[in-house]
Amino acid sequence: MVEKKSEKLKSIDELYTFCKKKGFVFKSSELYNGLAGFYDYGFLGVELKNNILKNWWNDFVRLRKDIIGLDGSIISKKKVWDASGHTKNFNDPLVQDLKTKKYYRADHLIEEQLKISVDGKTIEELQRIIEENNLLSPEGNPISKIKVFNLMFPVNIGAEGTVIAFLRGETAQSIFINFKNIIDTGRVKLPFGIAQVGKAFRNEISPREFLFRQREFLQMEIEYFYNPEYESVEYELEKDENFLEFEFYFLSSEEQILKEKNERKIKKIRMKELLEQKKIKKIHAYWLYKSLKWYYKFLKEENLRVREHLKEELSHYSSATFDIEYNFPFGFKEIFGIADRGNYDLSQHQKYSGKSLEFFDEKTGKKIVPNVIEPSFGFDRFFMALIIDSYFYEEERGNVVLKLHENISPYKIAVLPLVSNKKELLDKSFEVYYYLLKNSEFNIFFDKSGSIGRRYARQDEIGTPYCITIDFDTLNDDSVTVRFRDSKKQKRIKIQSILNEIKKL
Repeated sequence: MVEKKSEKLKSIDELYTFCKKKGFVFKSSELYNGLAGFYDYGFLGVELKNNILKNWWNDFVRLRKDIIGLDGSIISKKKVWDASGHTKNFNDPLVQDLKTKKYYRADHLIEEQLKISVDGKTIEELQRIIEENNLLSPEGNPISKIKVFNLMFPVNIGAEGTVIAFLRGETAQSIFINFKNIIDTGRVKLPFGIAQVGKAFRNEISPREFLFRQREFLQMEIEYFYNPEYESVEYELEKDENFLEFEFYFLSSEEQILKEKNERKIKKIRMKELLEQKKIKKIHAYWLYKSLKWYYKFLKEENLRVREHLKEELSHYSSATFDIEYNFPFGFKEIFGIADRGNYDLSQHQKYSGKSLEFFDEKTGKKIVPNVIEPSFGFDRFFMALIIDSYFYEEERGNVVLKLHENISPYKIAVLPLVSNKKELLDKSFEVYYYLLKNSEFNIFFDKSGSIGRRYARQDEIGTPYCITIDFDTLNDDSVTVRFRDSKKQKRIKIQSILNEIKKL
C-alpha cells in the first residue's frame, strides 16, 4: 500500500528538509558539520526574503509620511547596553547535565517535561519546580542548580582588545541612540516613527526549532514616538478609524492563568473591547491593528492569535505587551511583539550619556522625553510561518504547491518553451524572456529542462504564480499560454499584453 503524503507540513524536520531541498535555507558552515543557531538563505530564500522586506518597508515607511528609516551599526559601545539594561537583565536560566556537561535552559526543560508554562517565573520559582518534581536532564541525568547566563555577545575591538563592545541584542537601541540625530536633521514632529531592518544577536543556550530560536536573526522594527498627553496617529488614524471594529483571535491574561489548557477560551474580540477593558491604549491598539493587517495579507487568519503578556513576564521597560502568535507544528508561538516602552529607553540614554534627548512638541509648546510604542516583527519566524502556511500537497497534481502571495514569491513568472529540441521555439522563448526582463521589475525564471508537466510541478513547488508556455502556435500568432499556479487554469494572451494582464491580476 502506497503511503498517502501529508497535505501540510507536520514537523520542523519536514520543514527544514523542504527548505534545504528547494534552496530556501541551508545550515551555516554545513561543510564543516554546521554551527548551531546560524543559517544561510539560499538562492530562493534570498529572493523571497528580499521581496518580503521590500513589501514591509513599502507598507510601513514609504506609504506613510510619519515614518522614516535608519540602518544602524550591529556593534555598539558597552555603555549603550548598560543604559538599556541588557548587560544586567538580558539573561536566561541555565542548568547543566552533571554527567554529559551539556547545558539547557531551565524554563524550557520544565515546560517540556511538565507541559506547563513558566513565563515570568523567577529563578527561585524555577528552582523550586525542578526540585519538587525531581527533574532530570533529557538524557536522564542529574542537573546543576540554576545559574544566570547573559545572552549578549561581547566584542574586543582594536589590536590590543582593550575596548569592549557588544553585538546588538536588539535593533531598537540603534534607534534610541540616534534619536537626537534624527530630530536634529529629519524635520519630524510628534507623533513620528523610525523604522529599521537589521540583524540582532543573542547567545542562546540551546538554539532549536530551525529558524525559530537562533543566535543571529533579522528584525523589522518600528519605534513610534508620541506625547502621552494626546495619542493621535496623524494621517493614518483618520482613514482607519474603523480599526476599533477590527476582529481577531485573542488570548487574555485571565484565560492564561487557568491551569488546564483545555479550559482556556481563545475567542474573537474587537479592538474596542480591549480599550473598554483598559488593557491597551488607543495608539497601542492602532499599531497592533496595522501589524495584524500586514500579517493577514500572507498568513491564514485562523493560524494567528494575539496573546496578552502576563504582568510577571513583562520586560523591565514595558507597561503592556502583546504578541502575535502563529500555530506552528509545535504549537502557538510568538512571531511578533508590540510593547509600550514608555520613555524608559530615551530617559536611560539621557541619564547615562549626560545629553538631552528632550523634544520640543509644537502642539503643546513643551519639551518632553517622548513615549514610544514598539511593533517588532521577527523576520525568520515569519519566514517559517509563511512556508508552513503556504505549503500544500495536492493529490491530483501529485506534487507540492507553495501558495505564496504573488507579490513576494521568489519568481513572479517562469518562461517555458514547450519542447527544448526545436531551435525556433527556444529562440522565441528567449525573446519573450528578455522582453519581460527588460520591461518589468519582476524576477523571471527560464526553464527548458524536462517535460512541460514536470516543469509546471517544479514551479508549483517554489511558489511561482504564473508560467508562460511558448508553443508552435506562438510562432504564428505571437500569443502564449499563461498557466495559473493555484487554479491550474490556462489563458491565451498576446506577448505584448502579458505584463498588463498580470498587473491586473
